[in-house]
Amino acid sequence: MPVTLEADSSLTDRYQTTVPEPVRRVLKLRKRDRLHYVVRDNGEVVLSRAAPADEAEDPALAPFLAMLARDMASNPQRLQAVGPELAQRIHALVGDLDVDLDAPLSAADE
Repeated sequence: MPVTLEADSSLTDRYQTTVPEPVRRVLKLRKRDRLHYVVRDNGEVVLSRAAPADEAEDPALAPFLAMLARDMASNPQRLQAVGPELAQRIHALVGDLDVDLDAPLSAADE
């Protein structure tokens, strides 16, 4: 893999360092952002910007999707296409409601 950027920094007595400005720029880091480290078997360390806490992966999503995948693989006879009647019924229920799937839920929405 070709190198596109190299930078050095040093550790303080408390093992802290400053992320060099070119790296901050590439990772679009801002003050108080979190960093994510991956240490590979060969000793290589990959540094990336960690997802903000509000964007962290839902802990229930992966197990739920795995359960669905197992069920679909074990019971393919249960799979059904969404027919035009069901699609019309769904559309009648939501109409032209614009839903932002990335918006956080709040108590006010309940």
